[in-house]
Amino acid sequence: MRTLATDDTARPIDFLQGCENKPRGSFLRCLDREDWRALLEAGLCSRGFARDEHLPIGPDDRNVYIIWDGVVRQDRFPLGEGEHVPTVTRFRGRGQLIGEAKLVTPGSAVLTKCLAETVAIPCRAQYFNALLGKWPDIRLALLRSLEERNRSDELVYTMATRPPLERVSRLLAHLADTVGSPGPRAGSTHIVGPGQKDLAAALQLAVSTTENAIRTLRYHGIIEARYRRFVVHDVDALRHLAAGN
Repeated sequence: MRTLATDDTARPIDFLQGCENKPRGSFLRCLDREDWRALLEAGLCSRGFARDEHLPIGPDDRNVYIIWDGVVRQDRFPLGEGEHVPTVTRFRGRGQLIGEAKLVTPGSAVLTKCLAETVAIPCRAQYFNALLGKWPDIRLALLRSLEERNRSDELVYTMATRPPLERVSRLLAHLADTVGSPGPRAGSTHIVGPGQKDLAAALQLAVSTTENAIRTLRYHGIIEARYRRFVVHDVDALRHLAAGN
């Protein structure tokens, strides 16, 4: 069976499985099977990245990346870098295209760290722009996914006036949907990669505040918190709390 080519740090990928199992709203999920095949036939290859390795999305790099598997943390510094300078932190996972700013501003950069073993598909931004011009349906899929991501970001990350328990529950439910994988226990979902400090940074909460919210969720048996891993036992309960109920 034909596979998506990889370098020696990544496992072979069976691209014939398609993108139907990617999260709803992600770029790959917005593609139909023929558009996905067209992208692969354009010669894209995957690359594996280890946990804590950084994706090369700097000012001198020219690639955009499609995340096939794994989760990354992206940090932007809108007010400049330095101690106590606020950052904008987001998590991106399976099916997402990242580094999209390079499609319009080649010198753009965002600090991107793999929080778990990650398989990504790099593509030169200039070449990807040419592909988007050739296949309008792929361009439309990208635009739809970016709009969906913007709406999701607003709901998950920007509700600063809401109670911490609600915000942490909403982020964990979002991660369960976008980067989670089924656990051995029926109905459980494992979120591998982000830790409590990562969640605190993304929500711009104090670490102690985030820990208190997680402690409440653990007390009620909704989640387990381990080292860089959350086990969600009741995602519906998280969604209930995320709705402010």
